[in-house]
Amino acid sequence: MARLQWIKQRLDNWARWARERESGSLGYPKQSAFVRMTPSGGGFDASVPTDSLDASLTDSAVQSLRFTHPHLFLTLRLHYVDGFEIHRVALKMSRAQSTIKKNLDDADHLLALWFRARDEAAAARPGASR
Repeated sequence: MARLQWIKQRLDNWARWARERESGSLGYPKQSAFVRMTPSGGGFDASVPTDSLDASLTDSAVQSLRFTHPHLFLTLRLHYVDGFEIHRVALKMSRAQSTIKKNLDDADHLLALWFRARDEAAAARPGASR
């Protein structure tokens, strides 16, 4: 199976949001919007806005893996939030790099199932527009 690009994009957004939250900014940007618009010599995070609502929902999905699939949760956390490359995640978890890649792939598919189940449950509620 291949990585799901739409899940990967959500995880990238989640990682930015989680890093902001852990740095004491409570999930809010450290700078005002007009300051963030100015070009900087910073990295990728400086130019991509974070969708907090989407990231919060993705956090719920990732947290759902915490107890049922702890190895996938840890892999996501190390790779996305802590920013470890795959080889460093493999070293930290004492696994092969191929195993970490498989973990990322498995996590993508489980998160996709979580989002689909959530959407189906919302559509099935009385009064939901179809």
